[in-house]
Amino acid sequence: MAPGNESTVSEFLLAGLTQQPELQLPLFLLFLAIYLLTALGNLGMVTLIGLSSHLHTPMYYFLCSLSLIDLCQSTVIIPKMLVSFVADKNITSYPECMTQLYCFIVLAIAECYMLAVMAYDRYIAICQPLLYNVIMSPHVCALLSVAVYIWGITGSTIHTGLILRLHFCKTNVINHYFCDVIPVLELSCSSTYINEVFILLLSTINLLFPSLIILGSYIFILSSILRISSTEGRPKAFSTCSSHISAVALFFGSLAFMYLQPSSVNTMGQGKVSSVFYTTVVPLLNPLIYSLRNTDVKIALRKILKEISFLHLNV
Repeated sequence: MAPGNESTVSEFLLAGLTQQPELQLPLFLLFLAIYLLTALGNLGMVTLIGLSSHLHTPMYYFLCSLSLIDLCQSTVIIPKMLVSFVADKNITSYPECMTQLYCFIVLAIAECYMLAVMAYDRYIAICQPLLYNVIMSPHVCALLSVAVYIWGITGSTIHTGLILRLHFCKTNVINHYFCDVIPVLELSCSSTYINEVFILLLSTINLLFPSLIILGSYIFILSSILRISSTEGRPKAFSTCSSHISAVALFFGSLAFMYLQPSSVNTMGQGKVSSVFYTTVVPLLNPLIYSLRNTDVKIALRKILKEISFLHLNV
């Protein structure tokens, strides 16, 4: 049969994170808690930024966008993952699998570039504070956000389009807990050479380019911080950026481990563990990191809670 969109495989079975029966219930409860906390944290961050007028700045605009990406990312991955812990067979149809794969890639690429945009925003704020409102105008912020999502959609369309042309006739068991690119390619009867080339090419671009922006931004930020004469100013500036660095290191590190290793080196067991970080752990940690290490967020949260308490007392 000629390669094309048509496939003899109409549905896939997701193998899940582990096949050990004694771990199924504990892992279900763990990832259910992670998902609920992730949804609560990111929705809370979006709501807090929306309700607090003094947080209507470029920094928090991008943080709000990051929270939305993380919320969508966890929603795309975790609910289907939970099914594998409680169901005998975690079945996903071919269209459903391709949809999950497409959405995952869009959000993963978008997060890479949103983190880069946030690093650039911090560079302008710390190194060129007098020009900050001019450079990071609402128009520029909107253009940067639109560019992030357009590139995410473009990259995902390329990957998904190349997968749709493949012919699947091998086993329909995907050795993963969601429809990721590499595990799906392993089931193809067609040549995946072009797919592998584009995975390496686009993964390198989407990891290297944002990483260079982030690295360059923080080199200038570090240089600027070291020139601060006040000993009290340095810890404050370091604290402002340290949370971003932590999130970036975890996210990019786990992505690079999954997508930039040769297939002969990277086993799927290692890939599952690595993917847990960028699909579940990072979306959980981002709102915690940014809220717990950010004075403005704490002040805004206390103010909102006081207003809610005041309204309850007057009801």
